[in-house]
Amino acid sequence: MRNDPRWALALIRATVLEAAHPQIGAALIDNSTFVAHPWRRLRNTLVSLQRMFGADDHTRHREAARLNRLHARLSGTDAQHRPYDALDPGVRAWVVATLFDSAVTMCRLSGQPLEQTAMEHLYAEFQGFLATLGDQAGHLPHSLHEFWPYFDRVVEEELENTEAMRIILYKLFDHLPAPPLLNGLPTLWAAGRTVAGPVVGAITVASLPEPFRRRAGLPEIPGAQTLMQSAYLAAGLARFLPEGWIRAEGITDLLALSPDSDDPRAMTITALHDQVRRAGALIRLINPLSAPPPDPGETDVRRGAEEFFRAVLDQTGDGYLDWPDLAAMARELAGRLDLDEPEETRLYHAYADWWRELQSALDTDGDGRVSAQEYAVAVPSLAGPALIRVAEVLFDVTDKDGDERIDADEYRALFRTAFRRDTNGGEGTYGRVAFVKDFLSFMSGRRRSTPYDPLFADA
Repeated sequence: MRNDPRWALALIRATVLEAAHPQIGAALIDNSTFVAHPWRRLRNTLVSLQRMFGADDHTRHREAARLNRLHARLSGTDAQHRPYDALDPGVRAWVVATLFDSAVTMCRLSGQPLEQTAMEHLYAEFQGFLATLGDQAGHLPHSLHEFWPYFDRVVEEELENTEAMRIILYKLFDHLPAPPLLNGLPTLWAAGRTVAGPVVGAITVASLPEPFRRRAGLPEIPGAQTLMQSAYLAAGLARFLPEGWIRAEGITDLLALSPDSDDPRAMTITALHDQVRRAGALIRLINPLSAPPPDPGETDVRRGAEEFFRAVLDQTGDGYLDWPDLAAMARELAGRLDLDEPEETRLYHAYADWWRELQSALDTDGDGRVSAQEYAVAVPSLAGPALIRVAEVLFDVTDKDGDERIDADEYRALFRTAFRRDTNGGEGTYGRVAFVKDFLSFMSGRRRSTPYDPLFADA
């Protein structure tokens, strides 16, 4: 079931139910990159689920330890001054509950309801998910019979019409940025998104529990129930396609693949990208853009301070730079490199030191965050000692064998592509000095960079 194409709809539904929980909604608003980098967020979520529900015990326990470290760093208060904590066992139980209920719902809506035995087996798998995380039994009901009253109670008594839920339903799909595969084709992507966004939103709302739809004041759109059932049925028919075509991780990898990558699938992607470009050119003949988009293959080109702030620094998409934005960078790097302790903590500490340096230098009004205007004024002074330290630590954790060179495999782990640059100090390697220089040039000089743009700026 892990690679069932219906999970695309079920995961959206589960995410909305998670975001409607006050604690989870607040954590998403404060810390998540789901607004500015939704494709990256989706891919990381799917990778984590694959690891947690895979057959390899070692991989599953390593991923559980990583999630626990990640959750330990997510706590705070919401706009109503209510505390939230991602390690709260009741909150984590609700996340698992939404996934289980959405799996059951996707089978029911697509005309293939689970039999009782299969449902109990699936519920046991999700209970095992929590057990692997180390959560004590009891926060998720012990039996399937007890689960449904628990689920209904949370839906009716605890869920709210949160800001995070509204963003997912009414903003995210309408403003969803193009995946890397379709970068440079804004007109074509916008045309498809204009149609698909409201449809996905309507399908998701129609699939939510009716008591919550009523209490949250979500609209009843005529025909939405029929549209929802048709979408689930159509997604279910995809199971008859060859297995390799519908693997979730394969599809998300494909969307994240750059057309100029050296990945074996790059030839196919490049051909597809060329076809899409031609289609985009035809659309532009009908509705020309006011200005041509920048060439995504162009390197070493200066970008404006506001564009760099929005695309790279403001990872959470709230219009400001603060600690959650830099923590998101550290989180992405740690995930790509599959870091364990203590390397992961070293990277977070380096970013925390950089945040303190930025806050001291740029936060002129003392509100605890940096605006785009504050950043633009002081941008020449960004390459301080703390940023240099970030580059040094990133080099160290990427250089797995400690030979003071980043080889082709280590480079690929970080950038997901092979060398496409003139490496300094030896064929097929990347030396410390060159690495630090390039990192600082990108992070403080605001220069476009073929490897670093996908790392931090891609959606």
